[in-house]
Amino acid sequence: MPVITKDIRLHTRGSCDMIDITSEVARAVVESELQHGTVTIFIPGSTAGITTIEYEEGVLNDFKDMWDRSVPKNIIYQHDRKWGDGNGNSHVSASLLGPSIVIPFTDKKLTLGTWQQVIIVDFDNRPRTRDIIIQMIGE
Repeated sequence: MPVITKDIRLHTRGSCDMIDITSEVARAVVESELQHGTVTIFIPGSTAGITTIEYEEGVLNDFKDMWDRSVPKNIIYQHDRKWGDGNGNSHVSASLLGPSIVIPFTDKKLTLGTWQQVIIVDFDNRPRTRDIIIQMIGE
């Protein structure tokens, strides 16, 4: 079974910056020689994650608010005490969200729901350049 790997590079703002990468993932599937299979999207690093969501302003604001309530920035994190970089909550948030997602595709089309988009979320406390790995396997 062939394995095809592509990557995309993004510049993020940090602070729960959410970027829709659905079109880039879909394009990678279409441009591959594969008709059916799965695509894994992975973001290296420990302060960002990947999920699916309805990429709509209200939901995006609700999602960011949920992170602010669940993993507040204004408490003491042991990571910050040790390293002094102030992004302890970024590491915790990213570990809860997770660094990857797997999506099946059929006839070169992602099997996402109508209102479901693939997003990366950068929790870090500063802008970053992020490389996202897109790996497809199938036939």
